[in-house]
Amino acid sequence: MVKEIDVRGLSCPLPVIKTKKALEGKINEPILVLIDTEVSVENISRLLKSISYKFKIEKKDDIYHLLINQGDSY
Repeated sequence: MVKEIDVRGLSCPLPVIKTKKALEGKINEPILVLIDTEVSVENISRLLKSISYKFKIEKKDDIYHLLINQGDSY
C-alpha cells in the first residue's frame, strides 16, 4: 500500500520535514509525496539522495508526484 503525503501549499522546510517524518514511520512501503513547487522537489530530492533512497518524479498538471521506494526496487 502506498502512503500519500500532501505537502502542497507548505513552505520549506516543512515539506522536507514531513517527508522525513514519513520515511521514519514507514519501512519498505512506497510513499507518494504531492508537491506544488520546484524548490520543494529539489530539497526533498536532495534529502532522498543523501540517505540513498530511490525515487521517481512525475509532473501531472501543476503537481509533482514524487514516489519514494524504500525497498530494493520499483
